[in-house]
Amino acid sequence: MADIALAPSRLAPGAVSELAAIVGEQNARADPDARVRHTRGKSTPDLLRLRSGEADDAPDLVLWPGSHEEVLGVLRVCAHRRVAVVPFGGGTSVVGGLQPQAENFAGVVALDLCRMNALLELDEESRLAVLEPGLRGPEAEALLAQHGYTIGHFPQSFEYATLGGFAAARSSGQASAGYGRFDELVLALRVATPEGTLAVGRAPKSAAGPDLRQLILGSEGALGVITSLTVQIRPVPERRAYDGWRFASFGLGAATFRKLVQDGPAPTVLRLSDEAETALNLARPVALGQSQQTDGCLAIVGYEGTEQDVAARRAATSSLLVAAGAQPVPEAGESWAQDRYRGPYVRDALLDAGALVETVETVTFWSSLGALYRAVSTALRVALQALGTPPLVLCHISHVYPAGASLYFTVGCAQSDDPQGQWREAKAAASEAILATGGSISHHHGVGLDHRDWYEREIGELAGQALRAVKMTLDPAGILNPGILIAQRR
Repeated sequence: MADIALAPSRLAPGAVSELAAIVGEQNARADPDARVRHTRGKSTPDLLRLRSGEADDAPDLVLWPGSHEEVLGVLRVCAHRRVAVVPFGGGTSVVGGLQPQAENFAGVVALDLCRMNALLELDEESRLAVLEPGLRGPEAEALLAQHGYTIGHFPQSFEYATLGGFAAARSSGQASAGYGRFDELVLALRVATPEGTLAVGRAPKSAAGPDLRQLILGSEGALGVITSLTVQIRPVPERRAYDGWRFASFGLGAATFRKLVQDGPAPTVLRLSDEAETALNLARPVALGQSQQTDGCLAIVGYEGTEQDVAARRAATSSLLVAAGAQPVPEAGESWAQDRYRGPYVRDALLDAGALVETVETVTFWSSLGALYRAVSTALRVALQALGTPPLVLCHISHVYPAGASLYFTVGCAQSDDPQGQWREAKAAASEAILATGGSISHHHGVGLDHRDWYEREIGELAGQALRAVKMTLDPAGILNPGILIAQRR
């Protein structure tokens, strides 16, 4: 920490005093530790910059508000003084979502919402919970478990990401086949904006105009700060079971997954690794002279629910998988369940060893899935080979829907002399391949700064103008996460 260079704070002393008076002196910090810990997210470029000692875009002040009213007060002051505000949850963004373009502002404030961490209301009849946005995944689950409920949202970032972040980035959990994406679980939101309070969602479904929840879900803090969420909940499952299966090919596995999600029975978890990822996932130390089977494509199929429900779906699904030619892989399912949050921690050791490791994810319709898989894999290989660092490219289907599925790529290669520039070139090549093949630039990581230009191309100029018009209404001074999601227009 001592080796990280910080620029002096740009905030005027009067601004610091005014903001500290709103949240309390003890909840306003400008010391190096607080500023560095709220600098950028957790992408590989983010980590590389911090590892090199560079934190020139650290926030000038970190605030911990404790209520909706305090957030409103902070936003009013920052709008008046033209100070940029970055809503901060778990800091797990991997797409530049915490890197505002704030050169023309009087400073940057990180608004850490972790003090807003309560279960505000439980409606057991409707099976709804009103929760504050600063709750991390495990904290929210622990609060609800006391009453016998779960949200069922378990992304790989679960241990650190917050409910507000889940909503702001349209997160999708590993059990999305059974529970749904997080944006599908959000029934209502309260949002603080520089212009006042926005309250959206008052019924499960409504024909009262466009669904304004969709303005905030996925908005990444650029339109307002989420201060409470009403979320659908379910009873904690009696039984959880995860099985491993092996398909002869990625195409056969994908076709079988499509049949499951379109025609049933519907498992809670469905994940399919390609041949390269399967070889890595199934590789284990073995005794001399023993062999291990690491070919084919590994599928993880999970079930959560009552004992009777899990047994019925597991039996029906297993029969269908056997009929499709899949073979069981003993213990692979339970092994995945035990290790499913550990993957990101391996990256530090790989960076220490001189490797570059990063991910790309996208989503498309089933009819385009094969072409998208080939195009992105090829683009990553060609780009990194041209730089003299041939990569290992792994892929898995991580989320499935009746109409399509997501693809999640993991890329590993040797670092070049300029690893950040190296990844920029590879990521740009992959992003171009995604748009050219009909995919979306993001399925669950969000837009941030890294995807912004491709996102605007994806939605078109008119849609971009509409988003900017909404931002101008809710945030006329443009202080909320400037440059994130949509480019600023002078």
